[in-house]
Amino acid sequence: MIRDALLAGGIAMAYAAQLSIPGMPFGYTELLLSLWIMLSIGRIVMGGRLEATPALYHLVTFWVIMTFAWGIGLIIGLLTSVELLAAPVHDMTAYVLLACVTCLSAAEPEAELHLRRTAWWVIGIANACFLFQLALGWGFIQQPGVDPWFWDRFVGWSENPNQLALYCALFGPLALYLATTARNPWARVFAFSSIGVTFLVGKLTKSDTFLLTSILTLLTFLGLRVRIWFASGNKVTVFRQVTLLLVVGFLPLAVSTAPYVVTEFGNVEDIAKGLSRGGGGEETTETAELRFSLWTDAFQKGLTSGSLGLGPGPHVDRPLAVYKQFRREPFEAHNTYLDTYTQGGLIAVLALLWILGSATLAAWRAKADALLALMLSILFYGFPHLIVRHPIVWFAVTLCLVVGTSRTVSTSRAASVTRNRTYSYAG
Repeated sequence: MIRDALLAGGIAMAYAAQLSIPGMPFGYTELLLSLWIMLSIGRIVMGGRLEATPALYHLVTFWVIMTFAWGIGLIIGLLTSVELLAAPVHDMTAYVLLACVTCLSAAEPEAELHLRRTAWWVIGIANACFLFQLALGWGFIQQPGVDPWFWDRFVGWSENPNQLALYCALFGPLALYLATTARNPWARVFAFSSIGVTFLVGKLTKSDTFLLTSILTLLTFLGLRVRIWFASGNKVTVFRQVTLLLVVGFLPLAVSTAPYVVTEFGNVEDIAKGLSRGGGGEETTETAELRFSLWTDAFQKGLTSGSLGLGPGPHVDRPLAVYKQFRREPFEAHNTYLDTYTQGGLIAVLALLWILGSATLAAWRAKADALLALMLSILFYGFPHLIVRHPIVWFAVTLCLVVGTSRTVSTSRAASVTRNRTYSYAG
């Protein structure tokens, strides 16, 4: 229980960059995750069992491939363009923590039970923190050293609104999964109510990507629920027939509007513009031009490295036309797939798509509609933002992989024992 709470705290507060431990070079997230890792390793050293699950196999394979790709890229980067090591070291530290957390979580006995309990802790801690930050933002309380607003956009404890919006976009589907699978009615009420708090905070960030992702999540979940509803019903009712007619009638309407959608988003630059904030005005145009410039530069950086990458860290040239300051630090492409391409090359991109696709298929096989919507949200959110360093992303991936697999191989320090086990949901 203590380890579950520590892991949940590290995940739920990972966005809180404005909170720091006085005199320490790391934050609360690094501290909590490191404590969880040490306790988990201590459990194993004291004779605790490990479960060699398919989820663990997927995660270990992924991190091994990524380590190889990043290693090759780092060698190329040091020989060609990388001058400052602070950013690569920061990224490598984050990846080591994430690899340890994901692999140790998947290797836990009763992994699904532990992850589910951790998910409840995550939602509880996140909503308590959100309520405190809302009170802080609306002026009911004061906290020294924390500015909850970036102009008119809510940031809470984070340093930028987009970072907070990412966590809101993923906390929502996670709470939806808990709400739709909980047995206790009070637990369902709590999970559903937490979705409202999360959406309110996300809306205050004024992130267009958050709104688009929320719409995608809702439509995906409702579509899957309607599919199950029609497939499981034995009695044909008037209401069911009317709903089916509406769904069938909506398909031609969607097809007829497709040419207009294609015309509206006719090229990559228009897509980038659509994912930017500002309602199509000057701010939107300026942001879209910056985003398209970063994407183009990132793609060219990856090509010049022979599609092998340049190692962990940002590698895109800082756009001086927008950031009117002469700084040497490189910039990020703000696109998960292109940033991965510049860091680890084509191998890293394929490995990332493989692990995300495996988690999505696992959620589909488990018939966990909310988890499937969660993975689609991650895939979509990766286009306008870099999200692979955030613990909530990898917690979601690990949860989907574990839930989607039921056969395990139990191992201990002394011997290996093969067994099949079915885990029950908690809550």
